[in-house]
Amino acid sequence: QVHLAESGGGLVQAGGSLRLSCTASGRTFYAVGWFRQVPGKERVFLAEIILKGGSANYAESVKGRFTISSDNALSTVYLQMASLKSEETAVYYCAARHYGDSQFPFWGQGTQVTVSS
Repeated sequence: QVHLAESGGGLVQAGGSLRLSCTASGRTFYAVGWFRQVPGKERVFLAEIILKGGSANYAESVKGRFTISSDNALSTVYLQMASLKSEETAVYYCAARHYGDSQFPFWGQGTQVTVSS
């Protein structure tokens, strides 16, 4: 049974930082990504990390402010977010894929991040 669980969301002031965690169980994945979604809008890609090797890529909107990393021994992927803006208030999701998957088949339930201005 595949299970992805996000944690670390909460309330932070604009300009502040927050670290999200995503713990995966049930399967070994090739890559894990982070996304966010505002109600009524599409889910937006933020970052992805290839678990073997650690290479990462980011959306332009978060490059230089967000850092994705992994602790493979703990099966956990982190998203360190800095200089947060009020418009980044959203539900943040992690997702996982296998090698060759063009999309992410496995998703967590999401964690709310609220950035107050």
